[in-house]
Amino acid sequence: MKKPPHWAQIEETSVIWGMRFLLSIYLLFGRRVLQLFLYPVVTYYWLINRPARQASQDYLNRLAIFAPSLKLSGSLLWSYRHFISFANAIVDKLAAWSGALAISEVDYHGRDELFTAIGKGRGALLLGSHLGNLEVCRVIADLDNAIGVNVLVHTKHAQKFNQLLNQTSDNSRLNLIQVTEITAATAVLLSDKIDAGELVIIAADRTPVSGQQRVTKVSFLGADVLFPQGPIILAALLKCPVYTVFCLKQQGRHVIYFDYFSDILTFPRKTREQAMQQVIQQYANCLQTYCLKEPLQWFNFFNFWRVTDDE
Repeated sequence: MKKPPHWAQIEETSVIWGMRFLLSIYLLFGRRVLQLFLYPVVTYYWLINRPARQASQDYLNRLAIFAPSLKLSGSLLWSYRHFISFANAIVDKLAAWSGALAISEVDYHGRDELFTAIGKGRGALLLGSHLGNLEVCRVIADLDNAIGVNVLVHTKHAQKFNQLLNQTSDNSRLNLIQVTEITAATAVLLSDKIDAGELVIIAADRTPVSGQQRVTKVSFLGADVLFPQGPIILAALLKCPVYTVFCLKQQGRHVIYFDYFSDILTFPRKTREQAMQQVIQQYANCLQTYCLKEPLQWFNFFNFWRVTDDE
């Protein structure tokens, strides 16, 4: 049986010109016209992309079993709603990129505590995810010109995305950093950012692009799944406070939740794997809690619960 592609290979089929086109439509004609373009595209994608559709249904089925109070199911109708939620998230993503998303449109929980912590002169690492719309965090960079926000992304188009961002807002202090794997050079670069009192955001819910060597099996939505060790190792290397960040769309408004996760992480050599497993499970529990708040906003359209290459 042909092995399914890694999630990074799936996402790399999206190219920068496509996002530039959508952004142009948004800036020229607004949200409603853009949705006229997006909905047919997403519907077509839902119809022809069987693996993505099956992944959506698998996720929804797991939710139906794990949290029956949500009254969801893995039906085609719920899967389609899942994809439409994704389409709306794309519009919100473009609004955030273009600077059209006003600070007044965003609510916060835990912001003051985070800003107090980094106000002491040292930055923090934020563990993000593919739940909700992490791009909304761009408004953090507009709250205070002194705060730099660095988002680690896997895409090879990071530099072009930065150029796209700069074309729409000259004052943004949001910086996308392309990272295929976390190397010593990456750690040094990010350490400088932390020392300068900046924020570093990294998604912690997908396996490494380079393979599954550095992963840990944890429980998520009632089943075993692989989560990456990289973000947790990075947190330990940076020797800084760690928070989680979740950006959800709730009742028509964007809500960013900042939660304290840990002080400086350390992993004793003798109990390294066990300690790391506990921390990663802690993150998975956090993600699960917020996932249950807005289940249709978790966008992982691939076989997330494949715990070995043979499955």
